[in-house]
Amino acid sequence: MSINEQKRTNVNYITQGKLSWYYVERPSVNEVQYLADKFNFHPLDLDDVLSRVQRPKIDEYEDRVFMVLHFPVFDKEHHITRPTEIDIFVGENYVVTVNKSASFKQLSRLFQECLTIDKSRQKYMGKSSGFLLYSMLDRLVNYCFPILSKVTENIDDIEEIIFDKTVPKTVRQITLIRRDLISFRRIIRPQIAVIETLEKEEYPFFREDQEIYFGDVADHYRKIWDGLEDCKEVVDGLAETSNWLTSHRIQEIMSILTIVMALLAPATLIASVFGMNIPLPGGINRGSPIPLVVITSTMFIIALGMFAYLRHRHWI
Repeated sequence: MSINEQKRTNVNYITQGKLSWYYVERPSVNEVQYLADKFNFHPLDLDDVLSRVQRPKIDEYEDRVFMVLHFPVFDKEHHITRPTEIDIFVGENYVVTVNKSASFKQLSRLFQECLTIDKSRQKYMGKSSGFLLYSMLDRLVNYCFPILSKVTENIDDIEEIIFDKTVPKTVRQITLIRRDLISFRRIIRPQIAVIETLEKEEYPFFREDQEIYFGDVADHYRKIWDGLEDCKEVVDGLAETSNWLTSHRIQEIMSILTIVMALLAPATLIASVFGMNIPLPGGINRGSPIPLVVITSTMFIIALGMFAYLRHRHWI
């Protein structure tokens, strides 16, 4: 059964036997005050519930644990994976979950499933608070795999077009995926330590084999992290390849421009010489060849000096 505890609060709960699951979405001061009155949680933990951003962590007490966890949500508008925070209090006879984002529906769907389906409520809440916590984490971490698969598909698409598309478009796509990977890695990495703590520590009020259940969740996190590491290596390789292709294309362009300049150089030289305002042999105003010899010699000496300087610097 689900009950809204008070009209002024947004706290709902389900009870199965001795175990109750309290679900809060987008908490305000009223909801936090309700939790403080009912459960006597530590004020610093309640401050973390109200604060906007907290790093993943786990606080341990004699009769409960408090966890701050982040899960990925893909922002389609900005093409980046962003974290959504979920705070969880776990005691012997209760689990309190605080979902800070209304857009993250995975936890609320599990709550509604337990609310409306007796079989699901018995399955997830019929054992202990530790098993309910495991079921939540297992459902939430499995949600990460489709996001990771989408990142992998985007990388595969870039591998196919990197040699065909224009450089600016490819560079932009690589940059977007690299930014998405960085954000995704920031979400997953800190949580591995939190889940490993659940796996290794002993909490009598869980009444479950923590090493088996939370070890399974930790393995999923490690698998996701390994996938992100592989994606990072591939993206770094694609970025290096893109840079090499860019450099190669610039060299091709410079080669073409050099050939064009070499073809135009003789005509430019002849036009420049006969365009000078002095009498030249073969010109309209014929004169002595001495000015032409002096100018040509000066050009040759300057060119020879530049050639010698470049050889001295080992540039040619």
